[in-house]
Amino acid sequence: MRVVILQGEKVHDAETGRLVSLKPEPSAVTVGSFDGLHVGHRKIIGTMIDKARQDGLRSVVVTFDPHPRLVLENGSDCQVQLLTTFDEKVAHFRTMQVDLLFVIRFDREFSRKSSADFIRDVLVKMLGARQVTVGYDHGFGSDRSGSGKTLRQLGEEHGFRVEVVGEIIVDGSPVSSTRIRHLLAEGRIREANVCLGTPYTISGKVVKGKRLGHQIGFPTANIELPDRCKHLPAHGVYAARVTIDGRDWPVMMNIGRRPTVEEHGAVTVEAHIVGFSGELYGAVLVLQLLDFIRPEQRFDSIGELKAQLQVDQKKAELYLK
Repeated sequence: MRVVILQGEKVHDAETGRLVSLKPEPSAVTVGSFDGLHVGHRKIIGTMIDKARQDGLRSVVVTFDPHPRLVLENGSDCQVQLLTTFDEKVAHFRTMQVDLLFVIRFDREFSRKSSADFIRDVLVKMLGARQVTVGYDHGFGSDRSGSGKTLRQLGEEHGFRVEVVGEIIVDGSPVSSTRIRHLLAEGRIREANVCLGTPYTISGKVVKGKRLGHQIGFPTANIELPDRCKHLPAHGVYAARVTIDGRDWPVMMNIGRRPTVEEHGAVTVEAHIVGFSGELYGAVLVLQLLDFIRPEQRFDSIGELKAQLQVDQKKAELYLK
C-alpha cells in the first residue's frame, strides 16, 4: 500500500517525505475519518475494494489527519477521544489490500472547501474517481453539507458511480465510533471488540518509569502514548497480548493511577509481559486488549497487592492458552 499526504497544494510521499507528482488514475474511492476502523468502516472499505477489482480500478482510501473535529471544535482539551492514532490507522489499512492511502492534512483552510470543490479538485482531478463508496450517514465538505444525494448529483456531472453502504447492526444497535467509546469507558472490552472486528489496540514507546513493578516482583513496560487524545478505557486491569519478534505473549495490563503505591499519581499505561525478560526500552509495543479483569482499587498493603496481581496474572495467561 502506498501512502501519500496532501498538504495545501502539494503531495508528499509519507515514507520519504519527498514531493510526488500524483497523476489521476481510474479509481474506486472511499472517504472518511474512519476512527477505530470498526466493522461498519470495514464493510464500506471492503465494498469499495470489491468494486475496484470488478472494474479493474485502483482502490483508494481518502482520510484525514488530524481528525477534523480536533481542528473544527478548537478547544484546549481533546474534542474527540481517538480510537485509533494515525499510525494505528495506517497499520489497519495495510491489512486490507488497499492500493493507495491518500491522507489529507486537515486544517481550517481545507475545512472551508465546499463539497463540490472537494469532489472536483481531489476525488476527480487528483485521484481519477470512477466509483465512490460511502456510508449511509456520510457527510463531506464545509460543515458536512455534502450528502449521498449531493454525491450522486456530482457523480452524474463528473462521471463516477456512487454506492451507499447501509448501517451495520451488532446486538440490536448500529455500530459507531461513539458507541465503541462508551463501551470502552465502561470497561466492556469484549463488546467493543465485537464492534471493532478486531481487539482494541493501544500502542506506544516503552519508556523508563519509577520501577515500582520491579520492586514488587511484577516488572512492567511503561507505555508512552504517541497522541494525548488517544482514548483509554476504564481504569483497571486488563488481559492483553503483544507480539514481540514474531511471538505472542500474554500481558497483564494496568491503566490508571496506581493508588496503592502512589498517593496522587498520573494516569499511566503499564504492561507486565508474562514470561518475557528482554530489554524493551525505546521499542514500540502494540498491545491488543482482550478482556477486562477488574477495576482499579487501592489495597491496604503491598502484600495484598502482590497477592491480587498473582490472581490477575493467571487470568491474563488463560487468553493465550
